[in-house]
Amino acid sequence: MHSDELSIDAGLVERLVSEQFPDWHELPLRRVEPSGTDHAVFQLGDELSVRLARRNGPTEAGGPHWDWLASLAAKLPVEVPVPVAQGHPTTEYPWFWEIHTWVQGEMVPVEQIDSSQAARDLAAVVSVLRSVGAEGAPVGRGVPLAERDRGVRDRFLRFGRPAVLAKWDRALAAPPWDGPPVWHHGDLDARNWLIREGRISGVIDWRCMGVGDPACDVMVAWKLHSPDLRDAFREALPTDDATWDRARGWVVSQAVMALTYYTPASNPSLYREAESWLRLVEVVRILVEV
Repeated sequence: MHSDELSIDAGLVERLVSEQFPDWHELPLRRVEPSGTDHAVFQLGDELSVRLARRNGPTEAGGPHWDWLASLAAKLPVEVPVPVAQGHPTTEYPWFWEIHTWVQGEMVPVEQIDSSQAARDLAAVVSVLRSVGAEGAPVGRGVPLAERDRGVRDRFLRFGRPAVLAKWDRALAAPPWDGPPVWHHGDLDARNWLIREGRISGVIDWRCMGVGDPACDVMVAWKLHSPDLRDAFREALPTDDATWDRARGWVVSQAVMALTYYTPASNPSLYREAESWLRLVEVVRILVEV
């Protein structure tokens, strides 16, 4: 998936666990597929998971999710993987790595999710996050779009679709978030939802969590695969027009970043998802022009 990623197999993880957490070394280990874009995840026994960066891993212990996720988990309407232990770098593996609680559930392709209940479940997660006190919390992914523009405009120009760049410019022109910074997950893609009995029962991968503009979570409305589910999300989580415009800018920028980095061969699922996000954004444009 990445030219600079580290190959991580079960043998390496078994050695790390055995050396640093011998009490768990006899637990069965199973690689979780599909893997994330930047991490390898393994189930350890029935109650634990091991998470290791495949590239650009942490060189310092701790992190925002380590300090805050347990307290957030107690308030959220879904299960989340809470950090349990942190492993240190070795000669075989150069970064810090983590053991979390295991969250039950299935990863379901987003195109197979056709119930408005999914939209309501996600809206509830975002709503609760926004209600949690943010004093002293770390800054997350939700920076002002003007700051994000510095890193993505070249990708828009390479993408070569002026109508898509116009969507981004419209989002940049929207009034910025003028409320207090609020908690957000920061990466509510379908790969981070876990489904059980037809409901989104778990949300994983909190590495982008923090406080800032809620638009970076509201963008999940365009990741629900259909106009009906997008609109059901907004109905469940009433959102002002400026935040809605910024959220649409967020999803457009993420789509362009994915489509100019990955290929249908290197990451087929994310490539297809990114294409669907743009198609859903274009549905809005067509309806307005008609």
